[in-house]
Amino acid sequence: MEYRLTWSDEFAYHGRPDPEKWSYDLGGTGFGNREQQYYTERLINAEVRDNCLAITGYREAYQNQQYTSARLTTRGIKNFQYGKLVIRAQIPTGVGTWPAIWMLPESFHHGLKWPDCGEIDIMEHVGKNKDVIHFSLHTKSYNFMAGNQYTKFDRFNGISDRFAEYSIIWTAEYLEFLIDEQPYAKFSKGEAGKSSQQDGWPFDQPFYLILNLALGGYWGGPIDDSIFPVRFLIDYVRYYQIIE
Repeated sequence: MEYRLTWSDEFAYHGRPDPEKWSYDLGGTGFGNREQQYYTERLINAEVRDNCLAITGYREAYQNQQYTSARLTTRGIKNFQYGKLVIRAQIPTGVGTWPAIWMLPESFHHGLKWPDCGEIDIMEHVGKNKDVIHFSLHTKSYNFMAGNQYTKFDRFNGISDRFAEYSIIWTAEYLEFLIDEQPYAKFSKGEAGKSSQQDGWPFDQPFYLILNLALGGYWGGPIDDSIFPVRFLIDYVRYYQIIE
């Protein structure tokens, strides 16, 4: 399969993330997971420096929460459908951290509720299980609430101590998940008797990208206050279209 680079952010500048490529999700509502941070658009929580985007979590009283962080998104700016998406990042360590690289569709904001809309989790890591990387898909019929989501996870010793490339190859028939160009999980439309209809495979529509550092919550669990500040570093984001 051949690809052509059509969109990227190399973070080769300094200051706020490029507003022509990124916006923010803001608030301290818990975001459906009882997360304990307040997502801000402050420079201290999301800053480009040293050729990286640094999403930084702090222990501080802010609005209705005791922690702050950031959640960046391409929603309303850039959607993706099929192709290859590559994000080189270094995940933070520390109990209570929950960094993620993931995707939601525009349909989520136009009346189609989660998980019916679908969700693509390119990478998730929870600090209480250091170096265990999760790859997942959620749909109406197959999701974590039902305990039957498309998912795979494995321990990659030392991965939180270095930068790694987290990627997906996305076609009309499958989603494949890679680390440093090595494939580790592949989920196919209609596999193993699963529905290939919208309720089982809603991945035939545009999705936008989300980069965030959550703290605590249902999955993140108790937070070790001695770890702060904690940083989720992103070196680059690159999107390649498939050349027909």
